[in-house]
Amino acid sequence: MIQVSPFDTAAFLANSGLGRRIVQLAPHETFYCQGDPADSVFYLQKGHARVTVVSTTGKQATITLVNAGEFVGEGALAAVPGNRLSTATAVTACSALKIGREEMARTMHAEPEFSDLFLKFLLTRSIRTQADLIDQLFNSSEKRLARILLLMAEYGQPGEPETLIPPITQETLAEMIGTTRSRVSFFMNRFREMGFIEYKGRIRVHKSLLNVILHDHSPGDNAEKPEITALAGSHEKHSAVPNHALS
Repeated sequence: MIQVSPFDTAAFLANSGLGRRIVQLAPHETFYCQGDPADSVFYLQKGHARVTVVSTTGKQATITLVNAGEFVGEGALAAVPGNRLSTATAVTACSALKIGREEMARTMHAEPEFSDLFLKFLLTRSIRTQADLIDQLFNSSEKRLARILLLMAEYGQPGEPETLIPPITQETLAEMIGTTRSRVSFFMNRFREMGFIEYKGRIRVHKSLLNVILHDHSPGDNAEKPEITALAGSHEKHSAVPNHALS
């Protein structure tokens, strides 16, 4: 009688095999683009990525960040196959397992352990999406920026946080929180002055940045600043953190 080895989820996600292969992406390379056939799911083994959408008028928005240990492109598992509704792009050098739609569906049906893992991911992503929406609707730009930086440093995730976040531009941060680059520049300088972040080529995030989210106001100042038009031309001109340093 042939004895079948138990399914090893970790080994499945770490290695190439039938219907799946490992892909390497350099920063700014895409896993897939909006409008491509939704024929696969990616499991990010290492690195950081972001998912964006582009409107019919050409405006781009970041809808989520993806860290190692998460899936991206899960919409390919919809009952009716279609096209991608977003674009997934590597923020840093990434290694990912590309799993074909059919192989992903087969494994989920055949292996309860893998299905449990994927279901937990979907629930976590759903909760995160709700938190993103609440953040966008009710929090100030400053709090939204602090939250994005903490998420990129993976505070609140299992293990030690990566206090050095991936390289990112002020334009991208502004796009992600729905504000202007000059406003991001102002808040980044203030976070540095307060000791919440360090700045030497890359941003190092300290746990004390949580204070911005946990309290209604930053220490010694109001969380909401004057209108954007008042900030433009004053803080952007004298910013101590040049935008190119974030690239």
